[in-house]
Amino acid sequence: MGQEDLMNKAEDVADQFLRVTKQYLPHLARLCLISTFLEDGIRMWFQWNEQRDYIEATWNCGYFLATCFVLLNLLGQLGGCVLILSRNFVQYACFGLFGIIALQTVAYSILWDLKFLMRNLALGGGLLLLLAESRSEGKSMFAGVPSMGESSPKQYMQLGGRVLLVLMFMTLLHFDSSFFSILQNMVGTALIILVAIGFKTKLAALTLVVWLFAINVYFNAFWTIPTYKPMHDFLKYDFFQTTSVIGGLLLVVALGPGGVSMDEKKKEW
Repeated sequence: MGQEDLMNKAEDVADQFLRVTKQYLPHLARLCLISTFLEDGIRMWFQWNEQRDYIEATWNCGYFLATCFVLLNLLGQLGGCVLILSRNFVQYACFGLFGIIALQTVAYSILWDLKFLMRNLALGGGLLLLLAESRSEGKSMFAGVPSMGESSPKQYMQLGGRVLLVLMFMTLLHFDSSFFSILQNMVGTALIILVAIGFKTKLAALTLVVWLFAINVYFNAFWTIPTYKPMHDFLKYDFFQTTSVIGGLLLVVALGPGGVSMDEKKKEW
């Protein structure tokens, strides 16, 4: 069996998986993608005083404005998550979460931290995919076959979402000389490039989902660390950030790559 035959067989398996899970996959993708906002909103509640004091001390904005900032983050994120999961006013919820990302980028000085800035931009890419999905409501959920009437804005939202997911993955690379890290970086980079350009998209995205899930559970097992240790919060943050990447990839599987992709262009050849 040649390489092309193996690829075709693997794509058939991916198509079969999609047919079996197409009723549930968009729901799971949404839950994974908004998990970062959900976790951060809950953390705002349990760390209310710490968050308020940090903002007040950093910006010297006073008790009232610092409290408003924490309250806006809590309500904005939890409210947006509820609307997205319930499929009510999804576009407004996405725009609200875009605003939260922008607000946090400024308030926590993320603009000057390349790693965190890239992660925030990638979260914005996930929201772009959610916006693209919300434009598909009432249309076929069968992935990979865009309708002839699909609008250009949706196509470019899908492209932007795919490309921004690359930024998130780049922050997950481990730059050391161990064989496993080198293998992880090479395989993961190849797969994420395929997703970004929209080539063999469903197969590449599903493979990357399995790959990232295994890495996430192994490296970011925050539940094994006592809550009083700082490492618990660091691993928890990384765990949900990676889970959001997985959610974005699942949305790519559910929606297909869109019109601006190599998979779509191949149909014209």
